Amino acid sequence: MIATGTSEQTVQSQQGRIKGRTTQVDWILAMMTAILLVFGIMMVFSTTFDLSYNWHGSRFVMLNKHLWHLLFGIGALVCCALLDYRNLRIPIVAIGMGMGTIIVLVLVLIIGTDRGLVAGSYQPSELAKLVTILYLAVWMSSKQDKLKDFWNGIAPFAILVGIVATLIILQPDISAAATVIVIAVLMLFLAGAAIVHLAGALVIALSVGYLVINFYPTGQQRIAEYLAGLRDITEGSWHVRQAIVAFVDGGIFGVGLGKSAGKFSYLPVPHTDSVFAVIGEELGLIGSLIVVVLFVVLCWRGVLIAVRVQDSFGKLLAGGLTGWIAIEVIVNIGVILGVLPFAGNALPLISYGGSSLVVTLTGVGILMSISRYDLEIRPDRESRAIIDLRWWNRRARLPSNGSRR
Repeated sequence: MIATGTSEQTVQSQQGRIKGRTTQVDWILAMMTAILLVFGIMMVFSTTFDLSYNWHGSRFVMLNKHLWHLLFGIGALVCCALLDYRNLRIPIVAIGMGMGTIIVLVLVLIIGTDRGLVAGSYQPSELAKLVTILYLAVWMSSKQDKLKDFWNGIAPFAILVGIVATLIILQPDISAAATVIVIAVLMLFLAGAAIVHLAGALVIALSVGYLVINFYPTGQQRIAEYLAGLRDITEGSWHVRQAIVAFVDGGIFGVGLGKSAGKFSYLPVPHTDSVFAVIGEELGLIGSLIVVVLFVVLCWRGVLIAVRVQDSFGKLLAGGLTGWIAIEVIVNIGVILGVLPFAGNALPLISYGGSSLVVTLTGVGILMSISRYDLEIRPDRESRAIIDLRWWNRRARLPSNGSRR
């Protein structure tokens, strides 16, 4: 009787912990997101008030537009965080979103302008990144036993990713297409595909990239400027040289928020691609490092969510979303510092741009939903192993007398 009562109490205790974890959002992820959003508001106003006045006759038009996009993105984040992410695994949902995205990408080629719809204001390529991650997570989690088979695993994967990337290249948006391909290969690796197939996917991706670069004169110019910049930074692209000037002017502590001189004259697109250079000039090395640390913590929480969640769909989805945000950050900062070829990736949560902001917040909301459904059972003292290896000091510890009882 006593043993039965103890067992029932243990089961109830475990169920209570599981239920508690299904209602708790990863607050560190939420806090990092909130800080970056507030920082983004400051930088958007700092980089757009002059442009907004020249283009619209008011300093606050672009800021107001950014705030509306932010409000819509937060709504999407909250909705995704409250919903059960496992509902996204329903095939008809993933297929519907995938087909809808492809249709919109085709419409951009027919009636769109400047890689987007409505006079280039809304770019479906940003949505395509998120939908590709979702679709691949659904597909790979249901085909894990076939991923090591070329015709049933790799070939359909290559066709799917190839269609999306081709439609984006035709806009043309080479950087977004490259991001989609890199994310897809990363998720293929996370799904446990064979090394031979991974190597083949990388070879195909590099070959396609080589052909695309040689087909578009802009791609050839960017690679040539990048290689020249590696030899001598003063021979790099105009964009990178001006960004380096902004960092040098900022020094350690910066010239002060809103006091950048580069955003008014020599620095290209300071509110989107070059926003990190403006951060370096206005807030200096210290401010730049703080932004990098915030993104590192955010991505660390994403990796932790992917490790903790139990089902393969959640792992792939969390890993893909985290990898996507990390790739966007690395590419944007790497381009500004001259260590990567030029690409038009926005800095997530900070750059001006409604499409990028709303889609990124939607992805963060899905990550929060996955964190709510972390169903990992942490055993009580009664069910722990005889020897417990603690991660913080790696010493073997014997259970106490209470645990042994």
